Amino acid sequence: MILRKTIAGQLLQLLALIIIHASCHTLTSAKTVNPGGGELQQQPQLEQQQPIQGLPEPRAYMPDSQNLDFVYHDHEELTRFLRATSARYPNLTALYSIGKSIQGRDLWVMVVSSSPYEHMIGKPDVKYVGNIHGNEPVGREMLLHLIQYFVTSYSSDQYVKWLLDNTRIHILPTMNPDGYAVSKEGTCDGGQGRYNARGFDLNRNFPDYFKQNNKRGQPETDAVKDWISKIQFVLSGSLHGGALVASYPYDNTPNSRICRSSALCAMFQTYSAAPSLTPDDDVLKHLSLVYARNHAKMSRGVACKSATPAFENGITNGAAWYPLTGGMQDYNYVWYGCMEITLEISCCKFPPAYELKKYWEDNQLSLIKFLAEAHRGVQGFVFDPAGMPIERASIKIKGRDVGFQTTKYGEFWRILLPGYYKAEVFAEGFAPREVEFVIVEQHPTLLNVTLQSSKRIEGIGGPMVSVGGVGVGVGGSPGGIYRPMQAAQHYRPQMPPYAAATSNDGIFSTISNGLNSLYSNIFG
Repeated sequence: MILRKTIAGQLLQLLALIIIHASCHTLTSAKTVNPGGGELQQQPQLEQQQPIQGLPEPRAYMPDSQNLDFVYHDHEELTRFLRATSARYPNLTALYSIGKSIQGRDLWVMVVSSSPYEHMIGKPDVKYVGNIHGNEPVGREMLLHLIQYFVTSYSSDQYVKWLLDNTRIHILPTMNPDGYAVSKEGTCDGGQGRYNARGFDLNRNFPDYFKQNNKRGQPETDAVKDWISKIQFVLSGSLHGGALVASYPYDNTPNSRICRSSALCAMFQTYSAAPSLTPDDDVLKHLSLVYARNHAKMSRGVACKSATPAFENGITNGAAWYPLTGGMQDYNYVWYGCMEITLEISCCKFPPAYELKKYWEDNQLSLIKFLAEAHRGVQGFVFDPAGMPIERASIKIKGRDVGFQTTKYGEFWRILLPGYYKAEVFAEGFAPREVEFVIVEQHPTLLNVTLQSSKRIEGIGGPMVSVGGVGVGVGGSPGGIYRPMQAAQHYRPQMPPYAAATSNDGIFSTISNGLNSLYSNIFG
């Protein structure tokens, strides 16, 4: 008995020393990265706190844990997890903030890549954005689990290793942390928490291609606009809740296509609108199908409720579902040539936490396979005659009026399906070029283009195209004087005249807008 008491006393003393030692740890730090490049900064790493007596034990998101629990994480918990992950995996992650919400919460982005702190030449940048509507947090949690899966699987999963070695993945788990803070778990419908702290729907707050959006810009949307203006994102997914479907651009449609007479007519035709198709409709449908078919249920096209629509193959054109003005996916596509898909991943907007594990199992493969599509199509560089990269050269695939631009390193990427294409390449001070190339299923096509000065040029050869790593000469440039076309930037299509919203509007326009708001509150 005396021996047992002695051993027990020694164990208690040892435990006390461990607790004292843990409480004396100083703050560690997690590196953060400027999304546009530049010097690294230091972010303080929160010290692990000892649990207060009477509170539940710390959950698996605490910094000393290797696992992330299937629970909803408030903003402090989310921040703690991201900082801890950045500290634990400094060679695979970098944490930065693109701005703050109205109530001062950081809009955290985590880069997951084998080169997280700087852009590596030839690696496309892709992104996921979650929780743009605060009361739709399943995507927020899925993105945290995706980060966790990437960093813990890098050394054991060859597909994940390939993806992280060849891609820079930027993950914004929550775009609307203020809305999330006032949302309620278990609420499947309704608008509480949907909007930001000023009552704005952030997915109606972007510039619109078809209709002038007069809504005042919000800090959250301004931060995202600034973010995507600095990084040439190739592919993007925005995660929502309230339906089970992958929706692709356009989300909006010219009023003349909906109705040519009055706002009253438009109101009654809105929800049977025809699709509003982009020049890249084949690619956007393909990307939507990649997500839907790798999802456990989405491609079945089963309606969430008897009164809600079913979607063939689990995909839909956004405007064919219901048109909206100021959406983020149209802005990404038209303004920056980024292929963004809206991913509605839960029938209930804010389901109980015990269902999160099943949602992860349903979406895990889709979330990974979708990002890999950034490596489909054509990629390459635009150079000047001295072999220096040309920044912001404009490129347009012939017949597809939404263009894109090169990075400061002269890089470009474009997702395309197999076929024959022509690219038109323009840059200020250089003669425009048109080059032909082929896309095959197995490999991306590597296309390097050299632009010549718009002055007299003697005997210039054509660019080199590589299909599956084999160089092939394409075309030729005769000597003589170039007479460049008036090459207006093919960065985005010529803006159509905004739909006339004149004397026809008034009360009927107000009613129509109200119905749109009600419909989006129900379905996402």
